[in-house]
Amino acid sequence: ITLEITIFALIFATVIGLVVGLINIGKNKIFKAIAKIYIDLVRGTPLIVQAFFLYFGMTGALKFQIRPEVAGIIVISLNAGAYMAEIFRGGIQSIDVGQMEAARSLGLPYSKAMIKVILPQAFKNMIPSILNQFIISLKDTSILTVIGVAELTQSGQVIIGRTYKSFEIWTMVGILYFILIYLLSTVFRKIEVKLNV
Repeated sequence: ITLEITIFALIFATVIGLVVGLINIGKNKIFKAIAKIYIDLVRGTPLIVQAFFLYFGMTGALKFQIRPEVAGIIVISLNAGAYMAEIFRGGIQSIDVGQMEAARSLGLPYSKAMIKVILPQAFKNMIPSILNQFIISLKDTSILTVIGVAELTQSGQVIIGRTYKSFEIWTMVGILYFILIYLLSTVFRKIEVKLNV
């Protein structure tokens, strides 16, 4: 469940981050204002409050129920998406303005210039920050126990309640998180090396 939530949430967070990041460097003032409010709200409140708000607050106010896992994916996606938006914005703005001007002078429209010229260069600069956000989001799944998601941390708590072996279980939970994060870091390092070559 931890892996499932993390994978789906990071895919959605990357899409949200890219869209909001592009809005932030765009010229539409209304969209930019909405993007700024979204980023400030998410970064200004703890993830646990966001989880409670979505799972208990919104579902109670709107009189509907969703599965804890779905709520977890939504919360992690929206949370990580706000941070990813700033990573994308910073990465895009780190590319020299002359690159866009050169692409436009060759006749490429803005969208194609962004996709073919700016984003590939920016992505290389963003890899360490994206990896860092992915690791934070993977670890943040442990907070979802508060809304009843049976992920790795809550499973550890259940096993401890049955066996009373807290040292052994928390050691295993820590090792499992370490393995997941180590594998994620290894994949990103290989991507970074290939892009640098």
